[in-house]
Amino acid sequence: MKREQSGFTLIELVMVIVILGILAAVAIPKFINLSTQADTAALAGVVGAVESASAINYAGAVAGNPSAVSTSGASCALILGGAPSGILQQPLDASQYTVSGSVGTTPGIASACSITQVSTGNITNAQVISVDAP
Repeated sequence: MKREQSGFTLIELVMVIVILGILAAVAIPKFINLSTQADTAALAGVVGAVESASAINYAGAVAGNPSAVSTSGASCALILGGAPSGILQQPLDASQYTVSGSVGTTPGIASACSITQVSTGNITNAQVISVDAP
C-alpha cells in the first residue's frame, strides 16, 4: 500500500508569509497615523463640550435660571472645574488637559480659554461667554 502525504509545500508556505508581510507593510502605517487623528479629535471634542456648556449657561442666565454659573472675571480653570462652581458637569481631567486664561467682565462677550492637551502639547482656544448670574 502506498500512502500519500498531504500538506503544504515549502514554496506555498513561503508565498503565504510573503503575502502577509506585504499586507502588514501596507496596513501598519495607516494604523499608526490614526493615533494623531484621534488625539486631535479628542481635543476638538473637549473644546466643543466647553463651548456648548458655556452657551447653555449663558442662555440659562438670560432666562433667569438661578442655577446659572457666574463666569464674569473668573479664571478658566475655575469655570471648567466642574459643578457646582463650574459650567461642566465633570471637571476636565488634569492629567489629560491643562487650562489657562480668564473670562472677561462684560456680560455676553466671549473670551478665549486655552486648553492644552498634555500628551501632545496641542493648544486650542475655547470661547467661554461671560455671564453675571442672577
